[in-house]
Amino acid sequence: MVTSLLDLGTRKFWRAAGRPVDLTGEHGWLRAPTSIGAVVRDGWLAAEAALHGGYVDDAASDAGLLASMAVLDGPGFRADDLRPEVRDFYEHTSAWHVEVWSSWAPWAWPGGELVSRLFGKRVEQLALPMRPLDVARGMDSRVSVIRDRSGTQVAAGWLRTLVATGEFVFSGCYSARSLPGVDRPSVHVAFPLESGNVQVFLRPHVLPDGSLRLVSPPGPFGADGAYVVVEDGGRTYASRAPVHETFHVHLDDRGVLRTDHVLRLGRATAMRLHYRLERAKPA
Repeated sequence: MVTSLLDLGTRKFWRAAGRPVDLTGEHGWLRAPTSIGAVVRDGWLAAEAALHGGYVDDAASDAGLLASMAVLDGPGFRADDLRPEVRDFYEHTSAWHVEVWSSWAPWAWPGGELVSRLFGKRVEQLALPMRPLDVARGMDSRVSVIRDRSGTQVAAGWLRTLVATGEFVFSGCYSARSLPGVDRPSVHVAFPLESGNVQVFLRPHVLPDGSLRLVSPPGPFGADGAYVVVEDGGRTYASRAPVHETFHVHLDDRGVLRTDHVLRLGRATAMRLHYRLERAKPA
Protein backbone atom coordinates (compact mmCIF):
# COMPACT_ATOMS: atom_id res chain seq x y z
CA MET A 1 0.00 0.00 0.00
CA VAL A 2 2.74 2.45 0.98
CA THR A 3 4.82 1.70 -2.11
CA SER A 4 1.75 2.06 -4.36
CA LEU A 5 1.08 5.49 -2.91
CA LEU A 6 4.76 6.37 -3.36
CA ASP A 7 4.66 5.40 -7.03
CA LEU A 8 1.39 7.27 -7.55
CA GLY A 9 2.80 10.35 -5.86
CA THR A 10 5.85 10.21 -8.11
CA ARG A 11 3.66 10.10 -11.22
CA LYS A 12 1.64 13.06 -9.92
CA PHE A 13 4.86 15.01 -9.40
CA TRP A 14 6.07 14.43 -12.95
CA ARG A 15 2.60 15.18 -14.30
CA ALA A 16 2.71 18.56 -12.55
CA ALA A 17 6.27 19.22 -13.74
CA GLY A 18 5.57 18.16 -17.32
CA ARG A 19 3.28 18.94 -20.21
CA PRO A 20 0.62 16.89 -22.02
CA VAL A 21 2.04 15.04 -25.04
CA ASP A 22 0.56 13.14 -27.95
CA LEU A 23 2.65 10.02 -28.51
CA THR A 24 0.66 9.04 -31.61
CA GLY A 25 1.19 12.41 -33.28
CA GLU A 26 3.35 15.45 -32.61
CA HIS A 27 5.40 13.84 -29.85
CA GLY A 28 5.84 10.41 -31.40
CA TRP A 29 9.58 10.73 -30.82
CA LEU A 30 8.84 10.12 -27.12
CA ARG A 31 6.97 6.85 -27.62
CA ALA A 32 8.81 4.11 -25.75
CA PRO A 33 8.04 0.89 -23.88
CA THR A 34 6.45 0.91 -20.43
CA SER A 35 6.07 -1.82 -17.82
CA ILE A 36 2.70 -3.41 -17.14
CA GLY A 37 3.68 -4.06 -13.50
CA ALA A 38 5.60 -2.42 -10.70
CA VAL A 39 8.54 -4.82 -11.09
CA VAL A 40 10.11 -4.22 -14.49
CA ARG A 41 12.77 -6.84 -15.28
CA ASP A 42 12.37 -7.96 -18.91
CA GLY A 43 8.56 -8.20 -19.09
CA TRP A 44 8.27 -5.29 -21.53
CA LEU A 45 10.18 -6.97 -24.38
CA ALA A 46 7.36 -9.09 -25.80
CA ALA A 47 4.89 -6.18 -25.76
CA GLU A 48 7.35 -3.93 -27.59
CA ALA A 49 8.00 -6.59 -30.24
CA ALA A 50 4.25 -7.12 -30.71
CA LEU A 51 3.83 -3.39 -31.29
CA HIS A 52 6.13 -3.76 -34.31
CA GLY A 53 4.36 -6.91 -35.45
CA GLY A 54 7.54 -8.84 -34.79
CA TYR A 55 9.31 -10.94 -32.21
CA VAL A 56 12.08 -11.04 -29.60
CA ASP A 57 15.27 -12.69 -30.85
CA ASP A 58 17.43 -14.15 -28.08
CA ALA A 59 19.25 -16.56 -30.36
CA ALA A 60 21.95 -14.24 -31.74
CA SER A 61 25.19 -14.79 -29.80
CA ASP A 62 26.74 -11.54 -31.04
CA ALA A 63 23.70 -9.24 -31.08
CA GLY A 64 24.34 -5.50 -30.80
CA LEU A 65 22.57 -2.53 -29.28
CA LEU A 66 22.45 -1.16 -32.83
CA ALA A 67 22.40 -3.27 -35.98
CA SER A 68 24.96 -0.85 -37.44
CA MET A 69 26.51 2.34 -36.12
CA ALA A 70 25.98 3.73 -39.62
CA VAL A 71 22.34 4.43 -38.68
CA LEU A 72 23.75 7.42 -36.76
CA ASP A 73 25.53 8.88 -39.80
CA GLY A 74 24.85 12.49 -40.71
CA PRO A 75 26.53 15.91 -40.73
CA GLY A 76 29.35 15.79 -38.16
CA PHE A 77 29.29 12.03 -37.59
CA ARG A 78 30.61 9.09 -39.63
CA ALA A 79 30.60 5.60 -38.16
CA ASP A 80 33.54 4.70 -40.43
CA ASP A 81 35.71 7.14 -38.44
CA LEU A 82 35.27 5.14 -35.22
CA ARG A 83 37.90 2.75 -33.93
CA PRO A 84 36.92 -0.77 -35.05
CA GLU A 85 36.76 -1.93 -31.42
CA VAL A 86 34.34 0.84 -30.46
CA ARG A 87 32.08 0.08 -33.38
CA ASP A 88 32.26 -3.66 -32.72
CA PHE A 89 31.08 -3.21 -29.14
CA TYR A 90 27.87 -1.46 -30.20
CA GLU A 91 27.19 -3.78 -33.13
CA HIS A 92 28.07 -7.04 -31.30
CA THR A 93 27.47 -6.19 -27.65
CA SER A 94 26.57 -9.76 -26.64
CA ALA A 95 30.09 -10.87 -27.53
CA TRP A 96 31.63 -8.51 -24.96
CA HIS A 97 32.19 -8.97 -21.23
CA VAL A 98 31.55 -5.90 -19.06
CA GLU A 99 33.18 -5.05 -15.72
CA VAL A 100 32.03 -1.95 -13.85
CA TRP A 101 33.22 0.27 -11.00
CA SER A 102 31.20 3.08 -9.42
CA SER A 103 31.94 6.18 -7.35
CA TRP A 104 29.40 8.61 -5.89
CA ALA A 105 30.04 12.22 -4.94
CA PRO A 106 29.61 12.56 -1.14
CA TRP A 107 26.83 15.14 -1.50
CA ALA A 108 24.83 12.88 -3.85
CA TRP A 109 25.29 9.55 -2.09
CA PRO A 110 22.46 9.93 0.51
CA GLY A 111 19.93 10.82 -2.20
CA GLY A 112 21.15 8.01 -4.41
CA GLU A 113 20.86 5.53 -1.55
CA LEU A 114 17.32 6.69 -0.82
CA VAL A 115 16.24 6.37 -4.45
CA SER A 116 17.90 2.95 -4.70
CA ARG A 117 16.10 1.63 -1.62
CA LEU A 118 12.68 3.15 -2.35
CA PHE A 119 12.60 2.57 -6.11
CA GLY A 120 15.57 0.97 -7.90
CA LYS A 121 15.96 -2.30 -5.99
CA ARG A 122 12.22 -2.69 -5.45
CA VAL A 123 11.20 -2.32 -9.09
CA GLU A 124 14.49 -3.82 -10.41
CA GLN A 125 15.12 -0.91 -12.74
CA LEU A 126 17.74 1.85 -12.65
CA ALA A 127 19.15 0.26 -9.50
CA LEU A 128 22.44 2.17 -9.62
CA PRO A 129 25.25 0.48 -7.66
CA MET A 130 25.82 2.48 -4.48
CA ARG A 131 29.08 0.84 -3.35
CA PRO A 132 31.99 -0.64 -5.30
CA LEU A 133 31.42 -4.02 -3.63
CA ASP A 134 27.87 -4.09 -5.00
CA VAL A 135 29.33 -5.14 -8.34
CA ALA A 136 32.45 -6.90 -7.05
CA ARG A 137 31.35 -10.27 -8.43
CA GLY A 138 30.49 -8.78 -11.79
CA MET A 139 27.45 -7.89 -13.84
CA ASP A 140 25.88 -10.16 -16.43
CA SER A 141 24.93 -8.62 -19.76
CA ARG A 142 22.24 -9.91 -22.13
CA VAL A 143 21.06 -8.38 -25.40
CA SER A 144 17.59 -9.29 -26.72
CA VAL A 145 16.97 -8.02 -30.24
CA ILE A 146 13.50 -6.69 -31.09
CA ARG A 147 12.70 -7.42 -34.74
CA ASP A 148 9.78 -6.35 -36.90
CA ARG A 149 7.76 -8.77 -39.04
CA SER A 150 10.42 -8.69 -41.77
CA GLY A 151 13.18 -9.64 -39.32
CA THR A 152 14.80 -6.20 -39.29
CA GLN A 153 16.22 -5.03 -35.96
CA VAL A 154 14.19 -2.04 -34.72
CA ALA A 155 15.54 -1.94 -31.17
CA ALA A 156 17.44 -4.01 -28.62
CA GLY A 157 16.91 -4.67 -24.94
CA TRP A 158 20.11 -4.53 -22.90
CA LEU A 159 19.50 -6.38 -19.64
CA ARG A 160 22.11 -6.21 -16.90
CA THR A 161 21.89 -8.23 -13.69
CA LEU A 162 24.15 -8.71 -10.69
CA VAL A 163 26.06 -11.99 -10.78
CA ALA A 164 25.87 -12.33 -7.00
CA THR A 165 22.08 -12.02 -6.68
CA GLY A 166 20.55 -12.19 -10.17
CA GLU A 167 18.74 -8.90 -9.50
CA PHE A 168 18.17 -6.57 -12.43
CA VAL A 169 20.20 -3.37 -12.37
CA PHE A 170 19.23 -1.91 -15.75
CA SER A 171 16.70 -2.93 -18.36
CA GLY A 172 16.92 -0.55 -21.32
CA CYS A 173 15.59 -0.33 -24.85
CA TYR A 174 18.26 0.92 -27.31
CA SER A 175 17.72 2.32 -30.80
CA ALA A 176 18.60 5.24 -33.08
CA ARG A 177 16.00 8.00 -33.18
CA SER A 178 15.76 11.47 -34.69
CA LEU A 179 14.51 14.42 -32.69
CA PRO A 180 12.35 17.14 -34.28
CA GLY A 181 14.28 19.34 -36.71
CA VAL A 182 17.71 17.73 -36.25
CA ASP A 183 20.17 16.80 -38.98
CA ARG A 184 21.09 13.30 -37.76
CA PRO A 185 19.85 10.62 -35.31
CA SER A 186 20.77 10.28 -31.66
CA VAL A 187 21.22 7.16 -29.56
CA HIS A 188 17.90 6.66 -27.78
CA VAL A 189 17.72 4.71 -24.52
CA ALA A 190 14.41 4.10 -22.73
CA PHE A 191 14.10 2.55 -19.28
CA PRO A 192 10.55 1.18 -18.87
CA LEU A 193 8.68 1.83 -15.63
CA GLU A 194 5.12 1.16 -14.53
CA SER A 195 2.89 3.61 -16.43
CA GLY A 196 5.83 5.48 -17.88
CA ASN A 197 9.55 5.48 -18.54
CA VAL A 198 12.78 7.43 -18.32
CA GLN A 199 14.36 8.26 -21.67
CA VAL A 200 17.74 9.62 -22.69
CA PHE A 201 18.70 11.02 -26.09
CA LEU A 202 22.48 10.94 -26.53
CA ARG A 203 24.20 13.00 -29.23
CA PRO A 204 27.09 11.00 -30.78
CA HIS A 205 30.50 12.47 -31.62
CA VAL A 206 33.63 10.86 -33.08
CA LEU A 207 36.80 12.23 -31.49
CA PRO A 208 40.09 12.56 -33.43
CA ASP A 209 41.47 9.31 -31.94
CA GLY A 210 38.44 7.35 -33.15
CA SER A 211 36.83 7.16 -29.72
CA LEU A 212 33.12 7.80 -29.20
CA ARG A 213 31.55 10.48 -27.03
CA LEU A 214 27.83 10.35 -26.26
CA VAL A 215 26.31 13.40 -24.56
CA SER A 216 22.89 14.19 -23.13
CA PRO A 217 23.22 17.95 -22.51
CA PRO A 218 20.90 20.57 -20.99
CA GLY A 219 18.56 22.14 -23.48
CA PRO A 220 14.95 22.93 -24.41
CA PHE A 221 12.11 20.43 -24.72
CA GLY A 222 12.63 18.49 -27.94
CA ALA A 223 16.44 18.51 -27.78
CA ASP A 224 18.91 15.82 -26.69
CA GLY A 225 18.80 15.09 -22.97
CA ALA A 226 16.81 13.18 -20.37
CA TYR A 227 13.01 12.96 -20.15
CA VAL A 228 10.48 11.44 -17.79
CA VAL A 229 7.20 10.27 -19.36
CA VAL A 230 4.21 9.25 -17.22
CA GLU A 231 0.67 8.06 -17.91
CA ASP A 232 -1.87 9.45 -15.47
CA GLY A 233 -5.62 10.03 -15.61
CA GLY A 234 -5.88 8.69 -19.16
CA ARG A 235 -3.34 11.17 -20.52
CA THR A 236 0.43 11.17 -21.08
CA TYR A 237 2.79 13.83 -19.73
CA ALA A 238 6.48 14.45 -20.37
CA SER A 239 9.10 16.59 -18.69
CA ARG A 240 12.77 17.32 -19.16
CA ALA A 241 14.81 15.95 -16.26
CA PRO A 242 17.89 17.79 -14.90
CA VAL A 243 20.06 14.70 -15.43
CA HIS A 244 22.95 14.97 -17.89
CA GLU A 245 25.28 12.17 -18.93
CA THR A 246 28.52 11.78 -20.84
CA PHE A 247 29.97 8.50 -22.10
CA HIS A 248 33.48 8.26 -23.52
CA VAL A 249 34.20 4.89 -25.16
CA HIS A 250 37.92 4.61 -25.92
CA LEU A 251 41.00 2.41 -26.07
CA ASP A 252 43.56 2.84 -23.29
CA ASP A 253 47.35 2.74 -23.76
CA ARG A 254 47.32 -1.07 -23.60
CA GLY A 255 44.61 -1.49 -26.20
CA VAL A 256 41.84 -2.25 -23.67
CA LEU A 257 38.41 -0.86 -24.49
CA ARG A 258 37.02 1.25 -21.65
CA THR A 259 34.11 3.60 -20.98
CA ASP A 260 34.03 6.59 -18.64
CA HIS A 261 30.46 7.48 -17.69
CA VAL A 262 29.71 10.71 -15.82
CA LEU A 263 26.24 11.46 -14.44
CA ARG A 264 25.44 15.03 -13.45
CA LEU A 265 22.50 16.65 -11.69
CA GLY A 266 22.39 20.13 -13.11
CA ARG A 267 26.03 21.19 -13.33
CA ALA A 268 27.27 19.07 -10.40
CA THR A 269 28.82 15.64 -10.90
CA ALA A 270 26.82 13.12 -8.87
CA MET A 271 28.32 9.81 -9.97
CA ARG A 272 31.06 8.28 -12.06
CA LEU A 273 31.04 4.81 -13.57
CA HIS A 274 33.95 3.10 -15.28
CA TYR A 275 33.57 0.07 -17.54
CA ARG A 276 36.24 -2.33 -18.75
CA LEU A 277 35.07 -4.02 -21.94
CA GLU A 278 36.61 -7.25 -23.17
CA ARG A 279 35.55 -9.26 -26.18
CA ALA A 280 34.68 -12.67 -24.77
CA LYS A 281 34.06 -14.31 -28.15
CA PRO A 282 36.28 -14.23 -31.25
CA ALA A 283 35.34 -11.61 -33.81
